[in-house]
Amino acid sequence: MHNFFQVVFYQPILNLLIFFYNIIPGHDIGLAIIALTILIKLVFLPLSKKAIESQKSLQDIQPKIEALKKDYANNKEEMGKKMMELYKEEKVNPFSSCLPLLIQLPFLWAVFEVFRDGLSGKGLSLVYEFIYRPEIINYVSFGVINLAKPNVVLAILAGLAQFWQAKMMITTRPAVKGEGSKDEDMAAIMNKQMLYFMPALTVFFCLSFPGGLALYWLVTTVLAALQQIYLFKQKTVVKSEVVVIDK
Repeated sequence: MHNFFQVVFYQPILNLLIFFYNIIPGHDIGLAIIALTILIKLVFLPLSKKAIESQKSLQDIQPKIEALKKDYANNKEEMGKKMMELYKEEKVNPFSSCLPLLIQLPFLWAVFEVFRDGLSGKGLSLVYEFIYRPEIINYVSFGVINLAKPNVVLAILAGLAQFWQAKMMITTRPAVKGEGSKDEDMAAIMNKQMLYFMPALTVFFCLSFPGGLALYWLVTTVLAALQQIYLFKQKTVVKSEVVVIDK
């Protein structure tokens, strides 16, 4: 199993990174990481697009889900039935956002291992014969940042990017007063806690590993956020066109 992971996931990503490192002027490892991140993002563009759309759709119908939980709090079987009807009516698959992420997990783990120890002398032994194998990798990027060591600035920027991306996924809804509002207030509090918890976890994670991994996480999160902006804008335009046609 380890050999399969190494040959199918780890080795190709390592070789792509070394390839970019070789061809980029100045042999800047930071620029090579950015180039690798953009390429990976392009490969998974259809999957990430589907995941973002599914997550946003689930967020949009969250008020209706909370209303069903309140109305059928004492009848779990009926509540499950009504939720399935809601998903069907809104054309939302609650599991569709998970599958693309699961498919990407082996690649994400391979990227992690490459940045953790793949650029060492031992790791470079896995470079393909047709790719030039540098004797040593210069970990200093942009002339000042050592990506072989944890970097506070990159870790904080990665956390802020994570917060920015998560903030866009939250659907704003009016406060509900009266019976059952306590449950919705609790859900809102939990969503807010996750909004801050994930960026904090990202900062902690990035501070625990080489700066190269933090740079990868920063770039991939910014690209994902930009993709969200584009998709949400497209969705808004489509909705506006539908409203005009209905009128």
